[in-house]
Amino acid sequence: DLPCELHSWRQMAEYSPEMRQFACILHLYHIKAYNYLRKILPLPHPCSLTNWLSTNKAAAGFSNNIFLCLQEKVERGEQDYCYCALMVQDMSLQKQREWDPHTQHLTGFVDLGTGILDADEAPLASEAIILMAVGTSSPWAAPLGYFFVNSTTGYLLAQLLRQAINKLNNIGIRVLAVTSGATACGAETARALGIRMDPERIQCTFQHPPGSAHSITYFFDVCHALQLIRNALQCFQKIEWPGDTVRWQHVVELAALQEQRLSELCSSKSGRSGSKGSYYLKVNLATQLFSEGVADALEHLQKLGLASFQSCSGTVKFVRLISHLCDVFHGRDPYRMELMGSLLAGNYTKITHLFNEAKSFFITFTDSMGRYIIKSKRKLGFLSFLLNAESLKWLYTNYASPESTPSPNLLTYAFSLNPLELFLRTLQQACGNGNPTCTVFQAAYHRLLAGCNLAPGSPHSSGSGSMSSCDIALSRRRDLTLGSIRAQYNPAHGRTLATEYPYCVGLLLRGSALSNALTDLSLHVQSITCTTGFIAEQLASDLQCEVCVASLFESDESRLRCRSVLYIKKLGGVSLPSASVYHITSISEQVLNWYGKVGDSNKNTKLWHLSLEQKIFQELLGESPLFPTLTNHLFHGEVCVNNHYTILVKEITRCYLNIRTNHAKHLELKYHCGRHRLKRVKGKHLFPSPLGSCHSGQTHMGS
Repeated sequence: DLPCELHSWRQMAEYSPEMRQFACILHLYHIKAYNYLRKILPLPHPCSLTNWLSTNKAAAGFSNNIFLCLQEKVERGEQDYCYCALMVQDMSLQKQREWDPHTQHLTGFVDLGTGILDADEAPLASEAIILMAVGTSSPWAAPLGYFFVNSTTGYLLAQLLRQAINKLNNIGIRVLAVTSGATACGAETARALGIRMDPERIQCTFQHPPGSAHSITYFFDVCHALQLIRNALQCFQKIEWPGDTVRWQHVVELAALQEQRLSELCSSKSGRSGSKGSYYLKVNLATQLFSEGVADALEHLQKLGLASFQSCSGTVKFVRLISHLCDVFHGRDPYRMELMGSLLAGNYTKITHLFNEAKSFFITFTDSMGRYIIKSKRKLGFLSFLLNAESLKWLYTNYASPESTPSPNLLTYAFSLNPLELFLRTLQQACGNGNPTCTVFQAAYHRLLAGCNLAPGSPHSSGSGSMSSCDIALSRRRDLTLGSIRAQYNPAHGRTLATEYPYCVGLLLRGSALSNALTDLSLHVQSITCTTGFIAEQLASDLQCEVCVASLFESDESRLRCRSVLYIKKLGGVSLPSASVYHITSISEQVLNWYGKVGDSNKNTKLWHLSLEQKIFQELLGESPLFPTLTNHLFHGEVCVNNHYTILVKEITRCYLNIRTNHAKHLELKYHCGRHRLKRVKGKHLFPSPLGSCHSGQTHMGS
């Protein structure tokens, strides 16, 4: 299909589709071969190929519509769009050949933006490569395009990144950084661009165009780097560093720590009164492994004298070091959206000292055999942080320092893959279950692109829908929580939901034999408390945010400020909920009593549930603020209606309604009067009627 005459290759406008495909594919897969062939055939300059890799439709390639929108914003003088970071990620596809009745062609083949390679010998696409630009001084995100490939290589990604940089430069947007995953392919991409990761001689920038004065930094995704460091610590079990040892077993013991009564933990020297024995120490399984909370918890348990946590100072120091590094890159706390300029301008010396300290430790870490970890097969996580540190310092010096003029503020959030992962998660949901085919992917991508408005911080920016960057950051680090470690080592005691409702729900059922037998109305209130505690436990087993988990329970915050270890108030073996959770369930119970008998077949429907939820929310409006401990937490993410506050209220309400409306159906009054009895203890009820009186000196029962 390709002409052999030299004159046929001189006029780009006269290139056939096959000629364009040949030129683009050869350049993307092997630029040396392309440059060599240019000596024989008058092939176009590589910069001229960018337009052939673009499309005005929903097909593979760079999206001209997105670039046109960005160009209009730059031409209007909107400075927030003059600088960006570029990121790349791949998504698995189902290899399948399909017939498209609209185009009358087969689909499912490789497509790099110049049309599908439709031939019997052509390979089917197995992956889609997606590129995204993210604002570095304002939180906008723009999906630039996608490409169908048979296999992803670092060299191919590097060439696509260079083409994207060309296209952004052409519309007046300067790329400051490139981010990829901390994977084998990501490391290959970095090397193909000219990045050097020798810990003693790190080269954190590359020039584009090659040989020009414009340098671009390179970052590895912090979440991927954390996973690699976790893997290294778990594989080596212990890491030696000058004067101390990091032990993985300390983390395992913390995650596996079962609830323990405070009176069993505190020594007689502590001076705690006996009434405090109803507090139980509980590990918050939503806590991130590499966090200040875990470091504080290990120190706290060491001070309590628990044998498993003695000699854990090395582990504490290591966890705290990684946590501080994540704070700088905003990798640990996904809610912090501060500007890097304001963060570093006054603390650059402190940050530089932290980077130097991390480097001095990383290059001296050894395993139990005395071999340097930075030279082992588990080195990429540590090298990623060293490279990111050098890139961040370079950006500060050239863009964010008081002496620099181009861009005074930089969002370090833009140097992680979170914005792109948020888009991919939404895209995956639009595609349905499993790996999509090329046709399904294309249709879903087109729908998301139609809702992309590029407004900074908009819920529709980058087509992310109702999801937030906070939630995607937590979701990506779910396997870095204490709960994931507990489930790995002890699946039977992992974070699983209970399958049976508490027997006290039977007290709430109107018309049941147990309910008719009640003469003490306070038992009705007590049963709400018990049910609410059950709901708090169930939500705590599934929530990914440690701050939200801590807000579910009535706890003694005076003992320990960190939320990785909680002191939960328990009575009769039941965890008492916080006042806010109790208030939501009590309002829900009132609405149920007002709007009909629970359990009627014509009312136990989804539509009826939705109407009840609406009435409950109406009752809660105008009430005193709920969850006072979450006030600051809620303003750390996007300012939107669907934040963690509203999610908590909705989940608590729905869980309570499900328990109340499904109890009779599932249990059929199995908890009758003779099976479970609520007894009085010395004139006191098992559960206190007013939730706020839990701190009073009542006579308590153990579990």
